[in-house]
Amino acid sequence: MSLNKSICVVIPTYNEAGVIRETLNSLFAYGYTIVLVDDGSSDNTREIVKDLPIYYLRHAVNLGQGAAIQTGLNFARTLAHCDYFVTFDADGQHPAEKINPMTEFLISANLDIALGSRFLGTKALNMTKTRTFLLKIARLVNYLFSGLFLTDAHNGFRVMNRKAAYAIHLNENGMAHATEILIQIKAHKLAYAEFPVVITYTSYSLQKGQQNLDSVKILRQILINKFFK
Repeated sequence: MSLNKSICVVIPTYNEAGVIRETLNSLFAYGYTIVLVDDGSSDNTREIVKDLPIYYLRHAVNLGQGAAIQTGLNFARTLAHCDYFVTFDADGQHPAEKINPMTEFLISANLDIALGSRFLGTKALNMTKTRTFLLKIARLVNYLFSGLFLTDAHNGFRVMNRKAAYAIHLNENGMAHATEILIQIKAHKLAYAEFPVVITYTSYSLQKGQQNLDSVKILRQILINKFFK
């Protein structure tokens, strides 16, 4: 079996009907297995993708990206032909052509999980100065809570093997799950490394993406879970 056939791409989506078909089309040429988790979208996502060769899962209500990723991983692990699992954003920011080399890197370096980085020898396209600053702060927050000091923070592009897919169990339903993943990498002693990827910020993704206030909410949730749970 080819490497691509053993790769399962898990895509959480919420109200991305305008771009989700384009994102999926960018993946089909590679022959990956695709698991799309519709996190209670109120738009016509279901109709947009109903004719596509994917596994379509749906939450009855919106639970958050962390919950959608966990649902996708839970299902993907049941697919016997899949050995590698990718978390991939629905809005078109992530480069489909990097999945294969990122997976090959994970295999050759004997890693359990490879984490995409916007700042490892690459440059994010059209990223605002404010977002760049917030990501630098997030790096420090991640280090304080996980012990992992990475070049990037809250990058949703990851590749993991079955060991990591079974070890990681997300309790954070929202965006704070990105820090929780790092905490669990440390706790389960998973072998990890970063891999350079170019993230493209379009006018669409910037408009609907995390705002400054969202970053504050993520930090607040991390602190609450750290000290009061």
